[in-house]
Amino acid sequence: MPETPSTPLLMTYLDALHKVLDAIDVDAVERLVARLRLAREERATVFVAGNGGSAATAAHWVNDLCKATRAAGRPSIRAVSLTDNASFVTALANDEGYDRVFAGQLENFAQAGDVLVVISASGNSPNLVRAVDTAREHGVTTIALLGFDGGILKEAVDDFVWLPTDVGAYGLAETGHSAVADIVTSYLIADNTSERNTLRR
Repeated sequence: MPETPSTPLLMTYLDALHKVLDAIDVDAVERLVARLRLAREERATVFVAGNGGSAATAAHWVNDLCKATRAAGRPSIRAVSLTDNASFVTALANDEGYDRVFAGQLENFAQAGDVLVVISASGNSPNLVRAVDTAREHGVTTIALLGFDGGILKEAVDDFVWLPTDVGAYGLAETGHSAVADIVTSYLIADNTSERNTLRR
């Protein structure tokens, strides 16, 4: 029989996760919701990018933004995960360097008024920092979901949702970011009902 997790380890993890979730800045989340609402109404594109586990969060969130928020009579959200075009990503990485995998895509697709959301536990990923720089050059609003101490991106973006975590606590930061993404999606789904503040079950 496989060993079951020890109770002290489980409780320690749950306590740490509760602290991360309790630290979510409600005002920052609501600003992010407002910016995505504006993007939807203006038919702007929302680009999302991350590395590793944050790449998975980006892909999942884009799926929810595009599919779960759809409603008759309302513009659909135009969202793109910059982690998902494998051929373009690998061509840029091979020919121009991994720090160019997101910036190179934005050079092709970004337009003034679009939004870039970067997801990073450390806030220091060179390819995300470079993507933010490129986004600014194209008149794109930049927002970050961050962990640890916020890193370079905390000062580089226009706005951020920061979940303070111990350096190296990737799992907690990434789980917290997934929760933030789902909260934002829930707000946008609620826009399609008469009760805007009803969260998804």
